[in-house]
Parts: sequence; C-alpha cells; structure tokens
Amino acid sequence: MIKDQEYLKSKASYCLDLAKKFGATDASVTVGNSISESVNFRNKTLDESNRSDSLGISIETYIGNKKSSISSSNLLDENLKILIEKCYETTKITPEDEFNSLPDKDILAKEIKNLNLYDNSHLENDKKIDYLKELEQTASIDKKIINTESTFTENKSNFILANSDGFCNGYKSSSFSASCVAVAKDENSMERDYEFTSKCHLNDIIDPKNLGKTASEQTIKKLSPKKIESGKISIIFDKRIAKGLLSSFASAISSSAIARGTSFLKDKIDHQIFSDTINIVDKPDIIKGMGSQCFDSEGVKSDSLKLVDFGFLKDYLVDTYNGKKLNLKSNGRSGGSTNLYFENGNTNIEELLRIDNRSLYITETIGHGTNLVTGDYSVGATGFLVENGEFKYPVNEITIAGNFNEMFKNVTLANDLEFRYSVNSPTMFIEGMTVAGK
Repeated sequence: MIKDQEYLKSKASYCLDLAKKFGATDASVTVGNSISESVNFRNKTLDESNRSDSLGISIETYIGNKKSSISSSNLLDENLKILIEKCYETTKITPEDEFNSLPDKDILAKEIKNLNLYDNSHLENDKKIDYLKELEQTASIDKKIINTESTFTENKSNFILANSDGFCNGYKSSSFSASCVAVAKDENSMERDYEFTSKCHLNDIIDPKNLGKTASEQTIKKLSPKKIESGKISIIFDKRIAKGLLSSFASAISSSAIARGTSFLKDKIDHQIFSDTINIVDKPDIIKGMGSQCFDSEGVKSDSLKLVDFGFLKDYLVDTYNGKKLNLKSNGRSGGSTNLYFENGNTNIEELLRIDNRSLYITETIGHGTNLVTGDYSVGATGFLVENGEFKYPVNEITIAGNFNEMFKNVTLANDLEFRYSVNSPTMFIEGMTVAGK
C-alpha cells in the first residue's frame, strides 16, 4: 500500500521545522514512496518475479547562498534529526554560490490540476503471468522466431515536495508497462526487434496478442538483410527513432548545457534552426500523459511551451539555478521536458515515402553518437531500402551521419503523430544524409 499524502506531509513538515530550528535560512524536502512489481518471461517460461517498495527522503538546507543536501531511506524521527543536523553543519562549511536559492515564490504552483495520472487498479502476479504467456505464445507462432523475452511492470508512486516558503504539495502517479523482444532466424541471418507499451492506466496498454504479434512481425521483416554502398541518401526515421532526435534537441536546449556553453544551440533564441514548417511543443498537462506533471522538481508551475515556432527557437528548458546564471526565470523545467513532441506535418506517410525515389527507412540505431557541443550525429543503424515508396529489402551494418545544424533544416514530418511516450514524433524525413555501407 502506497503511503498517503498526510504521512508524507508530516515527515516533510517535521524536517522543515527542524532545519529552521538549527539555523537554516531556507530548506526544501522531498518525501516519496514507490512500489514496483515486475514479472519476466523467457521463451514462454517464467524467468523472474520481483517486488520492491522504496521510501526515501531528500533534504536541502541553505544558509544564504550556501547549500548542501542529504538523503536517506530511514524516516524515523531520530534519524531525520541526525540527518538534518549533519546537512546544516555541512552547509556552514560549503562555499557560497551566488546562484543558489529556492525558486521565486511568485512562480510556485498554486493549484494542482487533476491530470488523471493514477490508476488504483492492481494486476495480481498470476494475471501478469497470464498476460506474458499469451504475449509470448502469440510472438512465437511463426517458426522463424527462436527466442522471446518479455516483461510486465506495474509502478505506483506518491510524493510530497515542501519548502520553507510555504510550498507543500504532491500527487500520486502510476504506470503499467509491457515489452517483448523477439529473435528470428533464417538461413541467412539472425535478427532481433521489439515492441513496447506503457500507460498510466492499466486498460490503456496494448493487449498481449497485438503486442506479441507486432514484435514478431517486426523481427521477421529484418531477416536476410543486404548491404548498400556508401554515399548520400535521404533518411526516413521511424517514429520510435525520430523521438530520439527530439530528445537530443531537448538536451541541447537545457539551461545547464546553455549555461556551461556546451550546446550547439547556445545564443540561438529567435534564430531559425528548423525549416519553417516545424513546431515543437512541451505540454505538461496532457491528461494521462506519460510525461505530465503538475509542477517541476522545485515546485515551479509548468505551463505549455512552444519551444520552436515555425522553425524559430523560442525558449530553453530552464530551472532555477541555471536560469539565474542566464538571467532567466525558471519555466518549470527542473528535471527536463515533460510531454515533448513535434506537431504533425502536412504529409501522410505514403507521400513521405515517395519524396525521394530512393531512401533508407531506419528502424533501429546503435550507439550514442551525438555530440551536443558541435551538433555532430553519427550512429550505427538498421532499416529498409525504400524505392518509389515501396519497401524493397532490409539493410544492416550501416552508419548514418550528419550535423544537427543541417539536419534540422532539412526535416519534413508526416502527419502520423501518436502520444505513446513522454517524447513523441511523427515519422521524419531528412534529405541527403551521409551513409557508410560496404
């Protein structure tokens, strides 16, 4: 059973009062409880079943511009008193930093929207096992599938964030996730692929038959891949890969990267960085959204941001500390983006596949070849050759490369956006990237 709000609030209030008594000028406390249950299957056989229950507290104390923090999983009052005293004593000998402070009071969240992020449903272990049995049986129908691995995870959490400026709030959230990895083999190759579903509410996840069927079909399609010549070719990124490029963009516009000067998008506010058809939104208040939040990790209200407006960069993801370095106010993005997405393009997927007579449709990337300082991008990849809008054959052992400064300006988006994750993108077409093949 998840700890209720009153229990968490009582612990937070106790810590704030103690911190003030010891002499802290300001303090912030986060108290959270989470319960996770997971079941793993391998080759239609139960492999592992786990349950974890974590209860923890994180405390920050300030003396002017000095700050230190401490955390523990022991919430007994005697232990909390020792922790806070240690934290306060450490703060006294910590060097001053002019940018250390709590958020301004006027931007703290004052009302908590009901975003329907919590489902009280509980799937018993036997039911999780039944789900995975059905999933793996479906995934294994085709004899080309020689191995499967699947997982079902249920998470429930609750937290309270409180600070010495009077902020004290929190909320429950839940997630239900299932995944299936399949391995297929024919006379020429052995390939793997996967399918995944994750939602706040149990009834919204993909049913096991569809999940297993999709994982199996996607894997079998990759069998007997061919190699292609090196050269310039247009790239089409599948939605689940395109969202990775959007995550890189989010990292590049984080206020910490901008303040350190380690982003290729430094000093680019009000500059055109994408083509004029591209809009990017970060929307924290989507009902049941996987990245939805009522406020950020500092208690600052999170409003929707139009980060890119018809190709022009309009905002960074700003927290309190780095915002002060940049002379900007926090916009409720301590911890990063929320529900980040490209708005739909004007092209359907069939038209997108026909933009070029010959292109590569990428379904998987390998490695982390993103340099956010320079914008250089280079990753291993697998996918399919597309000619005249038709998928011809699978391709592997290639490397695709480019630079975000050019890639972003050559993006064309389809109109097939789905909100499946906290970062979402339609299918993406980028003209003229470099491919290293045989």
